Amino acid sequence: MAVNVETLEKLERKISLSLPLASVQTEVDSRLKRLARTVKMDGFRPGKVPMNVVAQRYGYSVQYEVLNEKVGEAFAKAANEAELRVAGQPKITEKEGAPEGELAFDAVFEVFPEVKIGDLASAEVEKLAADVDDAAIEKTIDILRKQRRTFAQRPADTAAVDGDRVTVDFEGKIDGEPFAGGKAEAFQFLIGEGQMLKEFEDAVRGMKTGESKTFPLAFPEDYHGKEVAGKTADFLVTVKKVEAANLPEVNEALAKSLGIADGSVEGLRADIKKNLEREVKFRVQSRNKQAVMEALVSKAELDLPKASIDAEVGRLLEGAREELKQRGIKDAEKAEIPADVFLPQAERRVRLGLVVAELVKANKLEATPEQIKAHIDELASSYEKPEDVVRWYFGDRQRLAEVEAVVIENNVTEFVLGKAKVSDKTVSFDELMGQQG
Repeated sequence: MAVNVETLEKLERKISLSLPLASVQTEVDSRLKRLARTVKMDGFRPGKVPMNVVAQRYGYSVQYEVLNEKVGEAFAKAANEAELRVAGQPKITEKEGAPEGELAFDAVFEVFPEVKIGDLASAEVEKLAADVDDAAIEKTIDILRKQRRTFAQRPADTAAVDGDRVTVDFEGKIDGEPFAGGKAEAFQFLIGEGQMLKEFEDAVRGMKTGESKTFPLAFPEDYHGKEVAGKTADFLVTVKKVEAANLPEVNEALAKSLGIADGSVEGLRADIKKNLEREVKFRVQSRNKQAVMEALVSKAELDLPKASIDAEVGRLLEGAREELKQRGIKDAEKAEIPADVFLPQAERRVRLGLVVAELVKANKLEATPEQIKAHIDELASSYEKPEDVVRWYFGDRQRLAEVEAVVIENNVTEFVLGKAKVSDKTVSFDELMGQQG
């Protein structure tokens, strides 16, 4: 079989393939004979259908099947001999004017690019660090206490203050007309915790049980209720009940309720610190990984295979449909979502994937079994029964592959940080927690 590889443009290539017609026909005849032994047709006993009848009924589909397989095998062999790394599926078309006794085809396809990674020593990366201080531990304890608070009704002549839970009836009108969602009875919220718009909280703060008040409320331009966004409503609110919050003491009872075996406050603080340190580690890792990947991509030169981008756009599109489906959107699989919106993200993912793969290959940064096991152990350590979580990860190839990908990215991050110009930056716990990632 003669192999001729032609460069069309950038990553696009063309291979001319030829197949002996006799080998195709031989395979077609062989499959039809096997089919004749089992095929059932009206008027014939099983296995007794004449070959010409079998060929007439199934010949076209068998020939199509054989041709696809033969051409696929010929293409794979040719690409392998030419040492080509094929991206996506080839587009194969039959050629006219083939020599007698042969079938000729053209296969047009893309190859993966050569990835050139520049000097990483000139890459600039900001590396974050953060500590878990006493203030972070105290803030977490306060959150845990608030989650377990109880409420007791205040005397009728006591004004509502921040932290109180109030029960109210309210009705809002715009230009004298009620609007959807503008009325409620026995509605509860906590003052000062941002559950309601500021004007609403400000109006209720200081009111007593049984009191009523009318006040204007300007809905923000970006308010989620589009029919009232940017408009001003007049609200009538009546306070039905005011309850004071009672936070549990930081003592043995609280510690035990939070799973601390010995019930000590010191044990509670140590457990919180351990959990926060784990969260800080993962967030810092994620942030530094993101900075490294940005620096890595900026130092790389490569063309992107359109086939890979199209495949990635398809995955992102499918993910978007799945998200709509989980939100309960009807006919989510038929939703018209323009593929173009995913193009920048798809291109970035493909670029980053190719660059990372090249760096891993060139510097032997693959994940070792020991690294994978250590990462899974760390993930499992925050659970009540870590051994069950470890079994859950090792019991599924897909989950293991996801862990392996994370470990490889960690290896790449450490490798680049060891080469690049790194500027260290320490951020507070609150700053880190407020960042994405």
